[in-house]
Amino acid sequence: MNLIEKIRQAGIVGAGGAGFPTYFKISSAAGKVDTYIINAAECEPLIQVDKQILKCYPEQILTAAVDVANFLGAKKVVVGIKHKYKETVEVLERIIQKFDHKVEIFYLDNFYPAGDEFSLVYEITGRIIPEGGLPLEVGVVVSNVVSLLNIYNTLYEGYPVISRPISVIGEVVKPKTIVVPVGTIIKDVLTLCGGTKIKNFVVIDGGPMMGKIVSIDDVVTKRTSSLLILPVDHPVIRMKTLSEHYFLYQIKSACEQCRDCTEICPRYLLGHNFECHRIQRSVSYNVDDGLLTQAYLCCECGLCDWVCPMNLLPRRVNQTVKQKLAQRGIKNPHRRKPERVRVTKEYRKLPPERIIARFQLNEYVNPAPIELDTKEVNFVKIPLLQHIGTKAIPKVKVGDTVEKYQELASVEADKLGVGIHAPFRAKVVEVTENYISLQQ
Repeated sequence: MNLIEKIRQAGIVGAGGAGFPTYFKISSAAGKVDTYIINAAECEPLIQVDKQILKCYPEQILTAAVDVANFLGAKKVVVGIKHKYKETVEVLERIIQKFDHKVEIFYLDNFYPAGDEFSLVYEITGRIIPEGGLPLEVGVVVSNVVSLLNIYNTLYEGYPVISRPISVIGEVVKPKTIVVPVGTIIKDVLTLCGGTKIKNFVVIDGGPMMGKIVSIDDVVTKRTSSLLILPVDHPVIRMKTLSEHYFLYQIKSACEQCRDCTEICPRYLLGHNFECHRIQRSVSYNVDDGLLTQAYLCCECGLCDWVCPMNLLPRRVNQTVKQKLAQRGIKNPHRRKPERVRVTKEYRKLPPERIIARFQLNEYVNPAPIELDTKEVNFVKIPLLQHIGTKAIPKVKVGDTVEKYQELASVEADKLGVGIHAPFRAKVVEVTENYISLQQ
């Protein structure tokens, strides 16, 4: 069985973002890239899991990266990590000696969103990914730290993805990074961290900027990097829950066309033809003047919300515009490749600390010590679709006893997708069109 088939059968997907199936990402890039990047930038404020995992498993992660790079035909492997993560950097600098100059470190400045693939690729290679494009178009493939640890575990330890390290931060009694089985109920994760410090709280899957609000009855997936628990009346929660009617009304009544949202946008600064303030103006006047399709170029990082002097929510507007365009069957027409970045780019790098201060998150800047043992739970509810692509088809039925690592559902070989596996020996207690539940 070759590397690609092992990765596919192990159910590995991107450990952040949309969770693109890793086997397809790598196989489609073979022979087309010269640079393989390990994304260790820890993009979102407060989240700590990537740098912690890289510090704990540096040799395993670099070994997997070299194996993937060899398959791709890439000439070099580069770890993109912020220079401020001194402890992890020190470990990396010692371990990297073992790899005979096959791996190098690129020290990133302390800015958000350094982990965005477009920004990361430019910082490391000086190449600009085209509008609506992929790193592959400029000869690069990027993988997350946790994805590479999963690849190592598959290639060298022989087991599939059954667990996920996550930072649990915010209003919990014991903020920490823990490893839990995929499919663990979020309220059980909170219990593992001593419970919450407040009664009225909201859970965000991800970070404060790009994370999504979830229920305590939702589950940890292969893509969950963090759970952030905030008071229900916190400013970050307001931004994520404000009704469409209200934030559109705000734009119409208060947008000054100051250009701040455009001037701080990472895509605009890379030279993309995306002018956020003009989209807001078109929406304000209910004018579909052809500018609205620029919204497809928005990476939804939230810096526009951070910078707006009127406390408006341009990102939410851009998200709404994209949804409405998609409903009308209008696709992204923008594919231009910029020749150069904007001259102001280097002066617009925003430290995460300023985001933390503006959004009243300072009290949550606390250590989240990592615990490497996989936490035991008695029940999991594993989604059949945790990535871009096709939903897995169950291979088990209610009443079956399954063994640890057993494949519970799979995707046909000619479809884009991966299967799911049992994290422990258990009985199948429910099978639906969306998930499989196991009880020990």
